Amino acid sequence: MTNFANHTQATAYWTTARGHGELRSEELSAPGPDEALVRTLYSGISKGTEMVVHRGSVPPRVAEEMRAPHQEGNFPGPVKFGYLSVGVVEDGPEAWLGQRVFCLNPHQDRYVVPISSLTRIPADVPSRRAVLTGTVETAVNALWEAGPRLGDRVAVVGAGLVGGMVATLLRTFPLGRLQLIDVDADREQLADALGVDFTHPDDALADCDIVFHCSASQEGLERSLQLVGDEGDVIEMSWYADREVTLPLGEDFHARRLSIRASQVGVVARARRHRRTNADRLDLAVQLLADPVFEAFLTGSSPFADLPDVVRDLASGARNALCHVIEYPQDPEVPSSPQR
Repeated sequence: MTNFANHTQATAYWTTARGHGELRSEELSAPGPDEALVRTLYSGISKGTEMVVHRGSVPPRVAEEMRAPHQEGNFPGPVKFGYLSVGVVEDGPEAWLGQRVFCLNPHQDRYVVPISSLTRIPADVPSRRAVLTGTVETAVNALWEAGPRLGDRVAVVGAGLVGGMVATLLRTFPLGRLQLIDVDADREQLADALGVDFTHPDDALADCDIVFHCSASQEGLERSLQLVGDEGDVIEMSWYADREVTLPLGEDFHARRLSIRASQVGVVARARRHRRTNADRLDLAVQLLADPVFEAFLTGSSPFADLPDVVRDLASGARNALCHVIEYPQDPEVPSSPQR
């Protein structure tokens, strides 16, 4: 067990106002009987959602629903937000000491959370790759929501982090057809790495049984409605935050009796809600990360000290990334578990 008195200080990233963030120091309380002290190895920036928070664009009407599990403060700020953290348990119940864990925690170098908030990382999943657990969980939930069937024709519109994750999981299904669709021709490199067919929206094949929309654009959702077959489902995974979207509902949507269903990871999809918990879903997600194909989503890294600049660069477009990894300094006084 670590001498907690030596590690009462922690540093965390806070969004302090619209378009501004900084690292702040804080005091940690000693972990209680059912809690653990975690030393962070890596965290990941969930670009879509975290840029919404950075810009102060969370609509007040859904501010409570969109809180992260261990968020502190309130939107638009100051707020400590984030949910892709990987670390090592330094203090807590003996069975957890030295365990590598994933936690839906903000960007912070050390933190104390309930043991129930931790997901053990399997030995065959590298720590750096494990930051993707929360995003894989989002994709798993969407597949549970949609329920793809044998021989289905499926399209994924938007080849970003979430869309790419959905396509990655679907590539192992016995589908009749799978296309990953994006206006950015450079995304074909990602599709090639995943082993998935890529196409421009203008060339995409229609009459799909299911279309997953992940582009967070009005144009992408319009095209999704055109690509899905009669009485088919569009699974909407985009969060538009405070942006308004206008759709031609008098065209395909009405005439062909289409459905648009939101998929949001806050709760387990209805089709599995009575037989799976959030913890079950996270356990599945981290196990899936044993597949090296997920390395394609880790597109950059920076030290923790640079996090405020990295967030600003991502928000302005000066830096592009699928998942940008934040690396935390290691304490030479504390033995490290294998980070792989």
